[in-house]
Amino acid sequence: MSTDAPAAFGELLPWGDPNWYRGYRSPYYGPSHEAWRARARAFVEENFPAADMKEWENSKRLPKELFRKTAKAGFLPCVVGEWPEEHAGPKPQGYDHFFELIFIDELARCGSGGVLWGLVEGLAIGLPPVLQFGSKALASRVGKPCLSGETVICLCISEPYAGSDVAGLRCTAEKDPSGKFYVVNGEKKWITNGMFADYFTVAVRTGGKGMGGISLLLLEKGMPGIECKQMDCMGVWASGTAYITFEDVKVPVENLLGEENGGFKCIMHNFNHERWGFIVQANRFARVCLEDSLRYALKRKTFGKTLVEHPVIRLKIAEMARQVDATHAALENLTYQLQTMPREEAGQLAPDICLLKVQATKVFELCAREAAQIFGGASYVRSGQGEKVERLYREVRAMAIPGGSEEIMLDFAVRNSVKRLQKARARL
Repeated sequence: MSTDAPAAFGELLPWGDPNWYRGYRSPYYGPSHEAWRARARAFVEENFPAADMKEWENSKRLPKELFRKTAKAGFLPCVVGEWPEEHAGPKPQGYDHFFELIFIDELARCGSGGVLWGLVEGLAIGLPPVLQFGSKALASRVGKPCLSGETVICLCISEPYAGSDVAGLRCTAEKDPSGKFYVVNGEKKWITNGMFADYFTVAVRTGGKGMGGISLLLLEKGMPGIECKQMDCMGVWASGTAYITFEDVKVPVENLLGEENGGFKCIMHNFNHERWGFIVQANRFARVCLEDSLRYALKRKTFGKTLVEHPVIRLKIAEMARQVDATHAALENLTYQLQTMPREEAGQLAPDICLLKVQATKVFELCAREAAQIFGGASYVRSGQGEKVERLYREVRAMAIPGGSEEIMLDFAVRNSVKRLQKARARL
């Protein structure tokens, strides 16, 4: 491992970027990561100007060309976990899990959860079950156009009566008399990318109550009986959040992902990666609040001084900085575990990922609040210097609830860890 310090990168505003950007030595990054970071930052700065993001937020959708640009630049395939070479071509030189961390982290600098989710979230959570559990023909037919930005996919799990309680979902799929089709009926709610999706990875009940009766099916936009309605949410407007109804939708049995009544296992298979992605996003959004606050505090004057000359403001910035950087250090450690740990052992990371998701969203909430206080009235309008802070403040709950609410994550982490401890002791 080299002990040479990496070249400084970026604006070098204190804590405005992870510390390896500022020349800190790190065991995780090398020249290939530095080159990827430079590409990602140039791409985001060129293609995500503030004026366009405001337009995309207000129109509640992204231009189709943005998906194609992101794919052509070579970034889309990195958000689905392992680089899918069969469907996306050779992975970049030196590719590992840190490439995905770097890209999502850089993309989140745009300061819009709606734009981020609209572009990559549906792909990150909707496509992996197709690639991992669909037939080879289905994975090829769906994977290639999604990874090239030509089509959009979404994951449909949450329902009006079943959010984090996945085992309680009610949307049904019954085989028709011919045995060639499933007939799907039910509702899905809060579905990211649902408004402009071409494919829907849908959790349905094919068996009895509980997790043992759940299957995953791939539905397609052209199938009669699918209706998507725009949901007006607190934040993430550009993500195409939809309320979806399925009425007698006929789905070929070949569109089953995994085994019938084995869908819960398929869903859980990607949960570590999904929640890890929320951590990356939430902590960079927190850092955006910190970065913008410090930049504003260096120039804004009150009572004859810049804001940063007031001890109370310095205290706010220090509190934000210590928590953002500590969270990022924990994130890098988890990413290293995901990179080096065999897949069959990675389940043991679930409690720590759950705890860090809570940590990241709570830090994001703190930073959004403190940034709003530093900006004052400028954070209360949807334009100008405090525009990002105003938008991100509304998007805190979008990080804290989806993928498992804070309360459920905390409870699961302890229950799962205690269960593992009891099993380990029983073997002694």
